[in-house]
Amino acid sequence: MNGLYSWAWVEAQVAETAAAWNGCAGGQAPDAPRYTPREQRRREKAYDEGLEAVERELKKARRNRGTGSRREIRERVTAAFARFSAAALDLDDAAIELLTDDFLPAGTQLARWARQFDPSLSMADIIQATRNAWTACGLQPLLGERVALTPSILGYSMLYPYSDNYLDGEDVTAESKLHFSRRFRERLRGEMLAAANEREAALWALVELIEGQYPRSLYPDVFDCLLAIHQAQEHSIAQVRSVSSDAELLQVSCAKGGSSVLADGILARGWLSEEESRVSFEWGVLLQLGDDLQDVREDRKRGSVTLFSGPAARGELLDERVIQLLRFSERVSDRMERLPNGTAMLKGLLRMSWRSLILMAVAASHEHFSRGLLRDVEQFSPFRFGFLRERRKKLIGRRGLYAMLFDAFVEPDGDEGAALPAGAAASDGPACALLPEIPQA
Repeated sequence: MNGLYSWAWVEAQVAETAAAWNGCAGGQAPDAPRYTPREQRRREKAYDEGLEAVERELKKARRNRGTGSRREIRERVTAAFARFSAAALDLDDAAIELLTDDFLPAGTQLARWARQFDPSLSMADIIQATRNAWTACGLQPLLGERVALTPSILGYSMLYPYSDNYLDGEDVTAESKLHFSRRFRERLRGEMLAAANEREAALWALVELIEGQYPRSLYPDVFDCLLAIHQAQEHSIAQVRSVSSDAELLQVSCAKGGSSVLADGILARGWLSEEESRVSFEWGVLLQLGDDLQDVREDRKRGSVTLFSGPAARGELLDERVIQLLRFSERVSDRMERLPNGTAMLKGLLRMSWRSLILMAVAASHEHFSRGLLRDVEQFSPFRFGFLRERRKKLIGRRGLYAMLFDAFVEPDGDEGAALPAGAAASDGPACALLPEIPQA
């Protein structure tokens, strides 16, 4: 790989981003909008009212099955979400419109395409792909593009429910993983390999979606980025059970997270400026570290060592690490602000979402933090941490309703198409390893 986004380029970005992360150590949590307990309770009331409105609509649809369209259910649920967003999150009409008219339809469209492409994909697999697509769609306005789910974003977002889950599988031998990874790398390089099994057939079809939108001869950087994330994933496999230094763990996290969203960025438009490349890379590192914090319990159970699960396993409090992550989040947000494209509303929404990812992870894993830290950062959350934990438990216990909500948006009415883009043939598909089907509060 000798193009612009060579592995040497990735390593240089890893070093630069690691230095930025280390520079965020020490000091206090960055300032942010604060909420009094009274304001939090008011927002919690709006949260519960929104959830109850959604549940009423789903129960009504279940009782009156066949008498109303899914489109009507979606419209009423979306209206309830809009009311909740305005009251609980202080989102204005423009922000709500962006979420309901752009991001929600993109997620719905991806889920329908995914079901058409491979009916065996689980709800959790599709949600995993949707989260990546939303990242790419979030980058589009920052790059001067309109929000749209393109064939290449679809293809890239669906690659990794297949490959990640296979490579992470504990019942898969190291030899099998290496064989699979080698063949996948060759296909990403443009080798026209015959698919050896259903999993490869699905992956090859998804790569063809990207090739169809971005011909290799015209967009070599696109495929350099795909090879970069593939190499980063190979390096991260050893992280699962090995005990590494913080410096090594940081390098792995930066390479994997950064190259993942770098690929989202280049697939959003086909090319990136130097500054856009760096923002995309740092965004990816932030999301990777946020996910590692969110997964600290699960990683401890399965022996996966990260910057957060390692100290937690040794009984150390994570206070300093989470303050460092909040400071790093603000640094990435400040860098994003310098991009010429994208509205102030969108940038503010992204800044809020990144901070919320961290705060919700702290609320969920509160046992790893001191009371002082919890008290200090809880005031930055629209909801009290105890409330978030209780509602998360309730959502987990309501998986049936959650599945109904998922189906209400994914299953089209008779006049709503779910046609695949050109080049994506329907597939019976392999049975993918399932991710935990845990809804987010």
